Amino acid sequence: MSGDDHRLIADCLNGQTAAFGELVRRYQDRLFNTVFRLVDSAEDAQDVVQEAFLNAYQSLDRFKGDAQFFTWLYRIAFNSAISLKRKQRSIVSLHMDVEGQGSVPEPHDASNSSQPDLALERADEEQRIQTALNRLSPEHRAVLILKDLEEQKYETMAEILQVPIGTIRSRLHRARLELREVLEKMEGQVQR
Repeated sequence: MSGDDHRLIADCLNGQTAAFGELVRRYQDRLFNTVFRLVDSAEDAQDVVQEAFLNAYQSLDRFKGDAQFFTWLYRIAFNSAISLKRKQRSIVSLHMDVEGQGSVPEPHDASNSSQPDLALERADEEQRIQTALNRLSPEHRAVLILKDLEEQKYETMAEILQVPIGTIRSRLHRARLELREVLEKMEGQVQR
């Protein structure tokens, strides 16, 4: 754990709650982006991130410091996100559009040199990948996001998901195969 995180946690445990606010500022954007990829809804991602920080704050005295703070926080958020996705499987969403797809915010490209057609192609590709990710199980989605999008190490992923490294490798292999199959099926449906 970084010395700065350790100091902030110690300050918070000593009654300086503003120190936890610094931890929130430090990790909220990164946590939101990861959770958003898992739940595919900005509103749900905000709820999960808020719940994760609340749970972390309430459990801070039980944080042992043997892992990095963000790893511990991500584990809390991932567990909440996976639980949410499992609950949503059995619930029919009332917020679906005509085609049955949930709305996903379009990525923002702030570069001055971007060309509209390239930005549109990039947005379409990101939408296609997100749609394919949404068809995977929460466990497979989690390992793909952590490894391929967050570029986490296997050890960190094992800590976050609380499974052995061998399980991470196995899930990642199966998840990549499943993602490839889903993308190929989607491509076949588009060409028809």
